[in-house]
Amino acid sequence: MIAQNGLTYARDPFDVDRFTAVREIAAEMIAAAAGGEVSVVRELLGKDSGHATPKVDVRGVVFKEHKLLLVRERSDGRWALPGGWADVGESPAESVVREVWEESGYKTRCKKLLAVFDRSKHPHQPPFLFHVWKMFILCQIVGGEAATSSETDQAAFFGEPEIPELSIGRVTPWQISRMFEHFRDPALPTDFDPACGPPESKPAETIL
Repeated sequence: MIAQNGLTYARDPFDVDRFTAVREIAAEMIAAAAGGEVSVVRELLGKDSGHATPKVDVRGVVFKEHKLLLVRERSDGRWALPGGWADVGESPAESVVREVWEESGYKTRCKKLLAVFDRSKHPHQPPFLFHVWKMFILCQIVGGEAATSSETDQAAFFGEPEIPELSIGRVTPWQISRMFEHFRDPALPTDFDPACGPPESKPAETIL
């Protein structure tokens, strides 16, 4: 991120050289830690341009009869709240409604922003090269039925004691528990890091 921001604003040729060198060092460090090729990492880092800003991951929090909607990810066979990257041109509400529909088959409307968490402050694995904010949005079912998608092979509702193995890259047990707390007490304010976070957990280390 330092290199990307520097290359965005640097005008002096010497500064451009310095920030290019910083990006090369970062690529070498990441490749060494991951056991990959420097050229691959260099290409990945070079794809982003402009001032570095966080990516936004939206997650739909959908309850029915005191149970929470989860979808099973085809990629790892584990469960998560339906969601994904917010798209350019969509509001967070539009993005999460689309994601819930695509991944679970349920049509919803948004009710409340329950939490905005910094992914790097929670024990998600694996860590990402980029900075991510996770938005958890309470949604109400207005139609549809359980369905599969290219990314998910099952959608089901679970009570808090029944939560299956989670896809930790997408959602953590503490986050799921916190969503149930919001369900039991609708008057809770929106959560923000670091005011509200998993005190019993050590956040995942970031590579950069």
